[in-house]
Amino acid sequence: MDVRLIAAIIIFPFAVAFIYAAIHEYMRFKSEGKATYGLYYDEETGTTHVTGIAEDEEAFDPEGFDPGNYNDPDIIEDESKS
Repeated sequence: MDVRLIAAIIIFPFAVAFIYAAIHEYMRFKSEGKATYGLYYDEETGTTHVTGIAEDEEAFDPEGFDPGNYNDPDIIEDESKS
């Protein structure tokens, strides 16, 4: 096999995923307008993820994070058994 063909085969899935994401974001932009993305903290699970943030909400500030301030499902489960 030619080296260029192997490189194209490796790059093709990433290019398709990038094009799909660009089209999806463009369609979302046309229907909903400008979006603000930021880090969202879920207190129930203690996890963060990037998502669209509403204009009236603030994004998660990692510097103000207290790792012991979330509901650990394992601890809650253990306390309910006692």
